[in-house]
Amino acid sequence: MRGKRDSHREQSLRTDQTHAEALLWHQLRNRSCLRHKFRRQVRIGRYIADFVCNDGKLIVELDGSQHQAQAEYDLARTRFLESRGFRVLRFWNNDVMARMDAVLGKIVLALQAAPHPALRATPLRAPARASPGRSYVREPSARSCTYSPPLPRGEGK
Repeated sequence: MRGKRDSHREQSLRTDQTHAEALLWHQLRNRSCLRHKFRRQVRIGRYIADFVCNDGKLIVELDGSQHQAQAEYDLARTRFLESRGFRVLRFWNNDVMARMDAVLGKIVLALQAAPHPALRATPLRAPARASPGRSYVREPSARSCTYSPPLPRGEGK
């Protein structure tokens, strides 16, 4: 079990997020991307992933310019995360800020490759008043991520 000291790093990363992380988090939070639940700054083994969708087994990593010098480390990290069953998508910070629609489009495609369990067509229990032999199926939703820039602080409230 991890102690307070271990979770302090994740908490400080959530508090001190980059502008690109804040923009992407605005789009992924509250199940707003194909109803998938994303968490941010999640420890997986000895690494902390930027955004994790456990149901979709997807990790989204945002890289700044410092990652150009640590390509070997990033490759080892990606291999470790993939060994845990996750797919890893990496985006440059400037791509998130300049091309959010394209970034979200790639995330949606990755999530659709392995649909969220709640969105798969699954049989439901028939209501008590239903006719015998009638099938009830939950259909997938067509909702996906759409980019809407966050309002500046103080606006929209």
